Amino acid sequence: MAWEAWFTLAVVLTVFVSMVRDWGPPDVVLLAGAIAVALAGIITPEEAFSGFANEGVLTVGALFIVVMGLRETGALDTLGGRMLGKAKTERAALLGMATRVTFLSAFLNNTPIVAMMIPVVTDWCRKHRVSPSRLLIPLSQFTVLGGVCTLIGTSTNLVVNGLVLQARASQNGPRLDPFWLFEITPLGLICAALGTAYILLVGRRLLPDRKDLIEQLGESAREYLVDVVIQPGCRLAGQSVAEAGLRHLPGLFLVAITRNGQYIAPVAPDETLRTEDRLTFTGVVSSIVDLERTPGLVPAADDAYETRVVHRRQQRLCEAVISPVSPLIGKTIRDADFRALYNAAVVAVHRGGARLTGRIGDIVLHVGDTLLLQTGVHFARAHRNNPDFMLVSSLDEARPVRHDRAPLALALLVLLVGLMVSGVVSVVMAAFLVAVLMIATRCISASDALAVVDWQTLVSIAADFGLGKALAKSGAAEMVAGLVVHATGSLGPIAALAAIYLVTMVFTEAITNNAAAALMFPLAIAAAGHLHVSPRPFVVGIMFAASLAFATPIGYQTNMMVYGPGGYRFLDFTRVGLPLNLILWVAAVLFIPMLWPF
Repeated sequence: MAWEAWFTLAVVLTVFVSMVRDWGPPDVVLLAGAIAVALAGIITPEEAFSGFANEGVLTVGALFIVVMGLRETGALDTLGGRMLGKAKTERAALLGMATRVTFLSAFLNNTPIVAMMIPVVTDWCRKHRVSPSRLLIPLSQFTVLGGVCTLIGTSTNLVVNGLVLQARASQNGPRLDPFWLFEITPLGLICAALGTAYILLVGRRLLPDRKDLIEQLGESAREYLVDVVIQPGCRLAGQSVAEAGLRHLPGLFLVAITRNGQYIAPVAPDETLRTEDRLTFTGVVSSIVDLERTPGLVPAADDAYETRVVHRRQQRLCEAVISPVSPLIGKTIRDADFRALYNAAVVAVHRGGARLTGRIGDIVLHVGDTLLLQTGVHFARAHRNNPDFMLVSSLDEARPVRHDRAPLALALLVLLVGLMVSGVVSVVMAAFLVAVLMIATRCISASDALAVVDWQTLVSIAADFGLGKALAKSGAAEMVAGLVVHATGSLGPIAALAAIYLVTMVFTEAITNNAAAALMFPLAIAAAGHLHVSPRPFVVGIMFAASLAFATPIGYQTNMMVYGPGGYRFLDFTRVGLPLNLILWVAAVLFIPMLWPF
């Protein structure tokens, strides 16, 4: 091999080692590798940074905005509830994803599904005190397994089919027929069944349990006392406490109901809720925020609490701790006239070591009490140095949800799905169109849209394309593939199929799935010609090997998307994914000759 090939292999190996040893953030390491091969002249600067203009990368960026629009309107909570079902345990959540996510991925590109599900899964994990590291790798794996069940399930299948059409059009090319939508479904279902069984029985035992991630999700151990009021039109009115799902809320306990001056405690499960009922809960702050997201259920902070969405969108939740010199000490919240003093409303109160009872307005404040406040946007900055409080901090994720926009956001999601399935426009154009419509219809503000884009993930995926181009252009990938194929060709077509699948799988883990498929396609055709057998089994092998990549985070786009949110390390993917890769390799080599004879 020429020096360019050796240099590229050395850079790729260095990148792998750096990510395995966690020497730096993945985006920095991958970008440094792409810059190194560009400085050596192996690829041009345009090729090094071409990933930033890649349709897949741009699609992921646009989908961050779409998903945030769904989240800001509360539509994502509805969808997430359907995707995970009524899961209460980690195993139940995995089963929910195994059925619903896998099925959906067979007909939709898996990138938007993962983008939509990451916040759903992390929210579920926060509520149920489960580390996201237990669920996010399986989320990526289920979408990949679903993607190989139909021709449109993943872009790799479409790329390989495009190469088939290109070879068919060539005068010297093999007479290959294009694939039809469900041709690969039997093998896809076999792989999906084997993969699901592995994840549920073995893979979940190999997943890391990053306990520190639970705290990073913003869960507070402080238990607050909070009052909420059922407004007219709320879906809870007319339901019993049990029917409304208020008996076993994660992180919340219903203490009492105040109705027309009557104090009802303890609350029986069959107690019927009514409009204007005041419900008193104790619970952690994130669960209180979730409670506020329920349409028609608003905190009864004081009489001036803003209940209209147009006003509440301009509010934030803040935590403030009462100092020893505060004039609030010894006064009830009502007598202190808190809103007039600070232009803020007390939503909930926490007192260390004591479970508070009664109504919020009647609580006598003590030194060290933590108040959860509804405030203006700049409250935290304005009162950070106020001697009345020892600490003031803003809860940035606790903005009220725009439920009035939820139907519109769901309609835009349906539009996105329709455009992707129909193929009227490209996937990237569909994603950007819906992202722009999310902003134009005020499902999300323009400033929030820019802030929500995960640039680290985008840079990681884009830089990976540069390294893939270097492996292909330097001749390193082709030389390695050629040696393996020629070494096994004399052993018969099944051995050649096994070798082609294995090499494609390795290249997919090192570069990108589409690049690996494009690189191996001509070698597979040549091997079939050398053996005088049908090339179709080899093409199917490439299609599956280039999609079923689980052993590294850079092997598949969705793996990289869950890398950061899951708090994973490089070897987490290898430990969980490598056995799955090998199982599916054996299955493919066994079943492909049965379904597509040589």
